[in-house]
Amino acid sequence: MICAALGQAEELRFDLLAKALGVSASVLSKHLAKLEEARYVELRRDAADSRRQWVALTPAGTSAFARHVAALRALTD
Repeated sequence: MICAALGQAEELRFDLLAKALGVSASVLSKHLAKLEEARYVELRRDAADSRRQWVALTPAGTSAFARHVAALRALTD
């Protein structure tokens, strides 16, 4: 769900992503840490407000998500 949401936008604010997914900040943070470790997402601090974080898929994350979607589609064909 995280990659699907991020795939719809260039980047999303952390708090809005958590709200859209219906999860707490701590749950989202744990999942993003794993995705960041795999280099599928990047997190950056907002230049104007360092309390805010932005999340974006990396090119590797975009590619991995596209492969995942293709595999799911192949299952339904």
